[in-house]
Amino acid sequence: MGLLHRNDGPPARRFQMHEKLWAIGDDYWIEDEQGEKVFKVNGKVARIRDTWELEDRTGTTVAKIQEKKLSVRDKIAIEWNGTEATVKKALVGIRERYHIEVDGGDDLKAHGNIVDHEYEIERDGDKVAEVSKKWFRLRDTYGVEIDGDVDPVLILSITVAIDSLAHDVG
Repeated sequence: MGLLHRNDGPPARRFQMHEKLWAIGDDYWIEDEQGEKVFKVNGKVARIRDTWELEDRTGTTVAKIQEKKLSVRDKIAIEWNGTEATVKKALVGIRERYHIEVDGGDDLKAHGNIVDHEYEIERDGDKVAEVSKKWFRLRDTYGVEIDGDVDPVLILSITVAIDSLAHDVG
């Protein structure tokens, strides 16, 4: 990895995610670049809407990710650190694109080959995260590299939301 080089500010953080069939009740760990389990994606069973919780290694919920199916178009809400964000697929364009509205903050955009886990997340035209399978030889594994100035909980939650919307399962 190492694509988010900056001389000012903290270094980029890297995480490894394991691609799975998305279904309610699926749980899996997100590992850091040293292979340590740092976050768990906990799929909640028996809910009207698809719901996941991002938990830290102690089991504390740090973000709630919930699909909103009754809207004009499907979208997913993220609640973390007292803030909310909404992820929705852009309706126009050739490339797969997602718009992330962050309450009280700068909005984000994700674009690229979403289904194959090869995309970027940008804020104000600057890349703040990259998702890619090319960094790993392991099948069904992809990486998320996040600018050191960006909250990894938000970006990892966005990645879970985009995966769900792109694969439309659960």
